[in-house]
Amino acid sequence: MSLKTTHPDLETSLTEINTLIEQMEKGESTLEQSLARFERGVTLIKHCQKILIEAEQKVTILMSNDTLTPYENNEE
Repeated sequence: MSLKTTHPDLETSLTEINTLIEQMEKGESTLEQSLARFERGVTLIKHCQKILIEAEQKVTILMSNDTLTPYENNEE
């Protein structure tokens, strides 16, 4: 069994992680297949964590920018 080694976007990664979990929960895989799926899942989780950390850093930088002003809805 050959599993992908690329790193898709966050949503695709989460979908693949869920698929891997479902496949492993069925209990129909060989030990080698289960280990490969587990390894792929760990890789994807680390990738997702990296994406989220980078997004958090971007938000922090944007929020610390003094040129931002609060939005006020004056339509009343």
